[in-house]
Amino acid sequence: MDKLVQLTTDENYAIIKIANGKVNAISHEVIDELNVCLDTAEKEERVVVITGQNGILSGGYDLKVMTKSPDAAKELVTKGSKLSHRLLSFPTPVIMACNGHAVAKGAFLLLSADYRIGTEGEYKIGLNEVMIGMTMHNAGIEIARGKLSPVYFERSVSNSEMYNPEEAISAGFLDKVVPERHLLATAIHVAQLFGKLNKNAHKNTKLKVRKESLERLAQAIEEDSKQELSFNS
Repeated sequence: MDKLVQLTTDENYAIIKIANGKVNAISHEVIDELNVCLDTAEKEERVVVITGQNGILSGGYDLKVMTKSPDAAKELVTKGSKLSHRLLSFPTPVIMACNGHAVAKGAFLLLSADYRIGTEGEYKIGLNEVMIGMTMHNAGIEIARGKLSPVYFERSVSNSEMYNPEEAISAGFLDKVVPERHLLATAIHVAQLFGKLNKNAHKNTKLKVRKESLERLAQAIEEDSKQELSFNS
């Protein structure tokens, strides 16, 4: 069986590509494979570039799991929140190379990285949970609070506003937008620049800067694990 997450390495960086169907759904298997790839990158002290498929980073969690039962949905969301916590506290820089759409957990992946590059085009980026009837989970609120511009925070979380790539820079989902043909090359260039950072200084400074937000996120994940996800038709 083909892997849903592919790892390639070169020089001092690792490229992790998510390839799981048309919407690049985030499933248990995808998260497990992402963690295995991150284990390798962490052990080898590589800068990480995470990317998706042509036109999409991810459309969110696997709907087959999310609609199976409230417990199944909570298990997957909790696992995804722990992945975000790992990315936000990862010892080496994490770069997202967003190929197009990034919705729900796809957008949360952008909010879990150190540097985010998007592509030009008619793509949608944002958190649509409230739009589809899901009360935003505590961890999602904390992840969004840590990265979104204050003026866009409630608009994104409570109102499910969606943005094109250029608007997503102002909102705080992206840092830079480039033509699609330049996406991976730009991400590699940034990875090479970040690879020149002192590793210990980067790791320790990142953890110091994010100390309070990481603590709030860990607490939110614990709270979410004890509550049912709320869906409204």
